[in-house]
Amino acid sequence: MKWEFPGRVAVVTGGMRGIGRTIADGLLAGGAEVHVFDRETGDLPKGMTAHAVDVSNSESVNAAFARIGKPVHLLVNNAGITRDRTLLKMSDEEWGSVITVNLTSAFNTIRAAGPGMVQAGVGRIVNMISINGLRGKMGQGNYAASKAGMVGLTKTAAKELGGKGVTCNAVAPGMVLTEMTLKLDQQFRDRALAEAALSILPDTTDIANAVLFLLSDAARCITGEVIKVDSGQYI
Repeated sequence: MKWEFPGRVAVVTGGMRGIGRTIADGLLAGGAEVHVFDRETGDLPKGMTAHAVDVSNSESVNAAFARIGKPVHLLVNNAGITRDRTLLKMSDEEWGSVITVNLTSAFNTIRAAGPGMVQAGVGRIVNMISINGLRGKMGQGNYAASKAGMVGLTKTAAKELGGKGVTCNAVAPGMVLTEMTLKLDQQFRDRALAEAALSILPDTTDIANAVLFLLSDAARCITGEVIKVDSGQYI
């Protein structure tokens, strides 16, 4: 499904590959001017600009928004990392790096994009979380905590910015068939599929479709929500 974003300026963090890239491609197809924030840059299609940004660093984020030089209407916080280990064995660095990259980065970009959205009188923010931020996951205490924190951030931004024409929602995938997960042993995909209510796991397009809907004017009255796209793994 193609969503229309004519005249809109979009930022997608972690957008060079995987789910983020599929979202960026969908925004571009819908007519948006797309800016991709990532640690590494590369060749992108016309109409899509790559920015080397450390989203966990507010100065790096602010400088990137300054380079764009115009209000950003659409923001997708997709950047994230994992450093899996059980809680009693987890190091300070493993805890702190995941919280900073996954959660603090979303605060940094919302704070940087918010004034332009308020100025424009319209804005759409989508934060990529995870069903593991809602249910917890053994060996992922840092990741689950960061994604649970994003739920609170999403709802707070929805309350604070709603009166200015800005919506903020979250999308919570389960296991997604990305290039990375397809390289895992089949047992891991089989385990996720055994949890699911449906007989198929989502791919990046399934996640992107939910995100693009929330970024579109069709979702103008939806805010503060968490939409699971997980083939029923959570239930």
